[in-house]
Amino acid sequence: MYLAYTDMNFGFLLIIVATILGLIAKSGVEATYRRYGRVSTGRGLTGARAARMILDNYGLYNVDVQEVGGFLTDHYDPVRKVLRLSPGVYGGSSVAAVGIAAHEAGHAVQDAMGYGPFKVRQRLVPVANLGSQMLFPLIIGGLFFRMTELYYIGAILYAAALLFQLVTLPVEFDASRRAVTYLERSGLVTGGELTGVKKVLFAAAMTYVAAALASLGQMIWLVLAGRRR
Repeated sequence: MYLAYTDMNFGFLLIIVATILGLIAKSGVEATYRRYGRVSTGRGLTGARAARMILDNYGLYNVDVQEVGGFLTDHYDPVRKVLRLSPGVYGGSSVAAVGIAAHEAGHAVQDAMGYGPFKVRQRLVPVANLGSQMLFPLIIGGLFFRMTELYYIGAILYAAALLFQLVTLPVEFDASRRAVTYLERSGLVTGGELTGVKKVLFAAAMTYVAAALASLGQMIWLVLAGRRR
C-alpha cells in the first residue's frame, strides 16, 4: 500500500514539475520574442515576405499567407493550405518575426514533401482532440460510478493525445532546422541575426517539450491510479 501511494505521489509530483516547466518555457519564449522583436533585420524583410519567399522557393504557390489576430498565434493550416501569421510576425521586420515566419513555412514544406512525423501528427489530430476533451469526463465518470471500462477508455484516448505531443517534437524541431538552413543559405539574415533566430525558435521548441512532459506526467498518474483500482 505504501509503495502504491509512493508511486502516485511520484506521478503527481511529475505533473507539478512539468506544469512549472511549462510556465517557465512560456515565459521564456515571450521574453525571447520581445527581445528579438526589437532587433530589425538588415534587409528589412517582413515575416510575411520571408514566408512568401520560402514557399515560392519550394514551388508552393498554392499556399496563401494571411494575417491572423492574437499574440504568437502563428500556425500552418494543412487542410486549407494557409500560413497564418500574427500581426507582429506578418508585418514585422524583426529577427523574431522572420524566424517564426520561416518556421511556419517549414511546416508547409514538410506537408508538401510528405515528411513522415508531420503526416502521423495530422492523422492523430482528431483522436488527440477527442482524448483531450473526453479525458476528465470519462475518468471522473469511471471513478464515481465505479465503471472500470470508462476509466480505461479515457486512459486510452489520452494515450493518443500523449502520442500526438511526442510526435509533435520532431515535427517542430525539423521545421526550425529547415527555417535556419534556408535563412542561412539564402542570406536573408546575417550571422548575428541568425543567432537571434535560433534563440527564438529554441525557446518556442521548449514549450512543446514542456507540454509533452506534462502529458507524460498525467499519463503516468493515470496508469498508477488504474493499478490501485
